[in-house]
Amino acid sequence: MKMRNLALAAAIGSLISMGATTTAFAGDKADKEKCYGVAEAGKNDCAANGHSCAGQSKMDKDPSEWKFVPKGECEKMGGTTAPGKKM
Repeated sequence: MKMRNLALAAAIGSLISMGATTTAFAGDKADKEKCYGVAEAGKNDCAANGHSCAGQSKMDKDPSEWKFVPKGECEKMGGTTAPGKKM
């Protein structure tokens, strides 16, 4: 029973930690936009191309991978705010 309580406590702690991180990230999104085609391999911000997590892009500047950048900066960086075709 003690091991079960420990596992439950760890799971709850993880969920609380994720919530705090998500809330902090959500506040930053107001000043950002998704920019496609500028992320380096392994530096994307979210799911695309059959994977479900940030940091899993396989190649630099894939037009279907994106990362958050300050609003108005995407095109200056050579990207676009609309997804391109998968490479």
